[in-house]
Amino acid sequence: MNRLLRNKWTKLPVFLACLVPAGALAWRALHNQLTANPIEYITHQTGDWTLMFVVLTLAVTPVRRLLGVPDLIRFRRMLGLFAFFYGFLHFSTWVGLDKFFDWPEMLHDVRKRPFITAGFTGFALMLPLALTSTAGWIRRLGGKRWLALHRLVYVTAVAGVVHYYWLVKSDVRKPVFYGVIVLLLFAIRLAFRATTRRRGPAGKAVPVKLTTAETSLP
Repeated sequence: MNRLLRNKWTKLPVFLACLVPAGALAWRALHNQLTANPIEYITHQTGDWTLMFVVLTLAVTPVRRLLGVPDLIRFRRMLGLFAFFYGFLHFSTWVGLDKFFDWPEMLHDVRKRPFITAGFTGFALMLPLALTSTAGWIRRLGGKRWLALHRLVYVTAVAGVVHYYWLVKSDVRKPVFYGVIVLLLFAIRLAFRATTRRRGPAGKAVPVKLTTAETSLP
């Protein structure tokens, strides 16, 4: 498995697979199959995929450790950037198709409508994560500060779940499902953090240093 994941060509099919939701939306648009309310359909689809990719990004580290496939880390940045891509489509649909660039109305919605406030917060937090996703930014910020910044992905995930939950109001099964997964992934992260600390000779806890692979991608 690790040998396959290390292959330089493996990223290509993963990249193409990540584009499938956008391609499906484009195909439906070209064939007038965006339902009777196309703006709502696009908004919901792009919002769903944003949250899915955020969850997939968060799942990379637990899965690679639990299954013993460290080279899975090579795909985390790609998944994170696709989360931002679909988040950008989701946000752009609201700005351009729903509100028609009516900035005062949008600012009013952000202040007065809690589900929009939560969604806007989640998207705003994704911006620095996407901008600092390169190795160059890791060098500029330093490993510790970069890792601290990228822990905001959990805040983004929570904001996304809250946004979804407040939006649907009645049938909350999907946002609750995503919320449970995010909480589970956060719990696993805490468990890993506890087990990657060891006791020194004097009984002092010494953190185990991250490997290059762990700090080179978001």
